[in-house]
Amino acid sequence: MAKPGYGKRSAPDQRPRTRDDFVLLPTRERYVAGFVDHLPEGAAMSVKTLAKQLPLYGQQAISTALNSLSVAGHLRRVRCPVVGAGDETRWVFRTFWSRTARDNEWWNAYLATEKAALAAAPAPSPSVLDTTPPSPWAPAEEPPPLPAPEGRGTEPAPEPTAVPHQRTQAQAQDDEPTPLSPPVPGTVSATADTSEAGPSRAYLALARLGRDDHRLALSADDCATLEPQATEWLARGVSVDYLTSALTAGLPARVDSPLGFLRRRLTDKIPPQLPTENTQPTTPAPTRRLLLVECTDCGRPGQPGALPDGLCRPCRAAHSPAHETPPHPSEIADVKAHMSNLRDLLKPV
Repeated sequence: MAKPGYGKRSAPDQRPRTRDDFVLLPTRERYVAGFVDHLPEGAAMSVKTLAKQLPLYGQQAISTALNSLSVAGHLRRVRCPVVGAGDETRWVFRTFWSRTARDNEWWNAYLATEKAALAAAPAPSPSVLDTTPPSPWAPAEEPPPLPAPEGRGTEPAPEPTAVPHQRTQAQAQDDEPTPLSPPVPGTVSATADTSEAGPSRAYLALARLGRDDHRLALSADDCATLEPQATEWLARGVSVDYLTSALTAGLPARVDSPLGFLRRRLTDKIPPQLPTENTQPTTPAPTRRLLLVECTDCGRPGQPGALPDGLCRPCRAAHSPAHETPPHPSEIADVKAHMSNLRDLLKPV
């Protein structure tokens, strides 16, 4: 899990800072809002952190002030998923702050955009970024100069394993096609022997079946007959081992006709044609980031439209003026007496 902290993220299109920004707010909310407005981008805005930095109010007072600022349209708390190493998703917590008070429609429209999701995502670590500008080569690090070209009369010795020797003019003339002449009886054409290509991979795979299992022994004519079908298998992206395993798996105790048996298997078990790389999309479709708004009071997540004023329904009902009844004078006196007693107990003897 990401460390909560509720890092500050500034909302766009705010008015310039003035002395009368939060003049309509109560004293406590104006004090907290002025402090939060001057915090740098990404600063922690949790209740505990703000209570440590604001000595005039405790955690409960800071929490109530943040709820009031959320109702006034100055802040919204959100959760943003971040995909880390190994496709592991973790949630980070952010607080969008706006010096200019916004209504619910503006916050709902902004938090539903991709721009808000990108702003809520954590920035890359400074240790990962290489901010050092490329420096010019030092005198000792300059590349060595290229060797001067040699004269035309001398040729450099060829590399032993790189480029083959150049053919001479006589060898080039020998490679030119010559008119066909009838073969002499009793002789074999050397050109035919050298130009004949070796057996294909499919032919060799069929020929080795009889050596692996005598029930699938094929003749040379049988291998030539089945070669086009086996070649079709290899053309569909399977390996020779896959072809051999598919033809030899689950053999019956006796195979009367290896040619007919293998022809049937090559026909029935042919693998599907996989799409080529050209048919696949070059870039994956962009995934929309999910941004959940949190209740400023209890932290319950939800869609922006389900949390008007940044509060869920129970918290909004609990903080509504209709549910706030003034305390009885006797209760106030009891609380003061209890606090006075606690102060007396904390005094050193």
